[in-house]
Amino acid sequence: MKIFFVLTLLLSALIGLDQVRERFYIFDQKVLERVAQENIAKYPNDSRAMFHAIAADLDKEYPGHVELKEEWVFNNAGGAMGSMWILHGSITEYVIIFGTPLGTEGHTGRFLADDYFIILEGEQWAYAAGEVEREVYKPGEMHHLPRGHCQQYKIPEHAWALEYARGWIPLMLPFGFADSFFSTVDFISVGNQVRLYGKALIGELFKGKI
Repeated sequence: MKIFFVLTLLLSALIGLDQVRERFYIFDQKVLERVAQENIAKYPNDSRAMFHAIAADLDKEYPGHVELKEEWVFNNAGGAMGSMWILHGSITEYVIIFGTPLGTEGHTGRFLADDYFIILEGEQWAYAAGEVEREVYKPGEMHHLPRGHCQQYKIPEHAWALEYARGWIPLMLPFGFADSFFSTVDFISVGNQVRLYGKALIGELFKGKI
């Protein structure tokens, strides 16, 4: 009975927080889309310069909430593999640059979060169960995966994207770590993800951002 009571309290607290989660968001997907499109135009042949310019521009838009130090880590999730630079991480939001020069495909995951995937280079293909034609997203275009939905996606050759998620980010972590624990057994990458996200999250908490 005590366990049931505690679980009920936790569920009630989560439902209550979920109803006011939008109060904690600071990023705007339209701003991220604009920043991405501006830098795609400025740096058509220099990926790294584009990434740094995007980070710098976002730091101007959201001072103190963007990690400017470039540090990459592998991520295996839903059968897909890529690398990411965590620009922002908190309880309710993350912003990353994610991609691969080799191509990959897998399951998007199904989360209590909205995901915005803004293509910087290459293409992303996607489809939902029951669709018979693929969606194609090209540089400057934003793929919105609504909260609670999932798709199969593919990066056919190479792609880089500015990705933004808003919702309950810690609840996304089991999906993000499962492949590493049960397939790749790459605990170094898991440790680096925990270190980078944990550092960002704690830093945001000290700033009053959850």
